[in-house]
Amino acid sequence: MAQQDVRYFEDLEVGHETDCGSVEVTEEEMLEFAERYDPQPIHIDEEAAKRSMFGDIIASGWLTCALSARLLVKGYMNDNATLGGNGMDEVRWHQPVYAGDTLSVHVELVDKEAGDNPQFGHTTVLVTTTNQRDEEVLTMYGLGLVEKRGE
Repeated sequence: MAQQDVRYFEDLEVGHETDCGSVEVTEEEMLEFAERYDPQPIHIDEEAAKRSMFGDIIASGWLTCALSARLLVKGYMNDNATLGGNGMDEVRWHQPVYAGDTLSVHVELVDKEAGDNPQFGHTTVLVTTTNQRDEEVLTMYGLGLVEKRGE
């Protein structure tokens, strides 16, 4: 999106929804991420994972968050005059993610507050990540800072 087409805080409407695209989860990415950041047996040890309630290796929830964040940034935040974020609230993993799953991210702007700063406002988006069976695998609220037009 060209800079002149960027959406400023004033342009954002509560209730607006955006589909942010999809990504396939690979076993290689799952294992590499888990080995480095979340080396639980259910994420890195095939035999242990088979004995678990999941029946196979599952993706780290943090990988699911990272993949969702990438889609959120590319499909929503980069179209706005985003100045970053204040965090995520109510992160919930609803279903395990397996190698070969395709994750899709949907975003809804649920709140915006102008606040006292003339340079930026605060936004809250509901991020919903689903798998190829349209099952929710992750939900979270993203807390963003969006530049005001400054006119």
